[in-house]
Amino acid sequence: MKSRQKGATVVEFAVVLPLFLTFILAIMEFSRLLYTWNAANEATREGARYAVVCADPSDKSRIVARMQVMMPEASDSTVQVNWQPAGCDATSCEGVTVSLTGLKYTWITPIAGAATSPVLQMPGFSTYLQREMMSYNDKVCKV
Repeated sequence: MKSRQKGATVVEFAVVLPLFLTFILAIMEFSRLLYTWNAANEATREGARYAVVCADPSDKSRIVARMQVMMPEASDSTVQVNWQPAGCDATSCEGVTVSLTGLKYTWITPIAGAATSPVLQMPGFSTYLQREMMSYNDKVCKV
């Protein structure tokens, strides 16, 4: 009887290993998705914070550069900065809304990409903050 079950362990291993690896890869991919989601949310918050403390309403590039530290995918085409009221300057702005849209998440593992599309369109992220300071501060406003 012992000789007939000699290969049973190898067969069980061959059945369980793909399931185990699929489970581990799914956990890693989902963790990466949540990390990217959180990074986009925090980049939007950081961009709004930088805008209300440091940025000139006519210069969007410094806000985008600050956001790219946390989210390299942020660019002039994906970041929108809306000052309230519209057309204000550094002395009359009351607040700012910074939005990050058009981000795409690409699956690394083929299993997740096969279950859905290989590219996932992420939702838009937006943060509104009221204006705090009207002048540039070298200590706070480094990019």
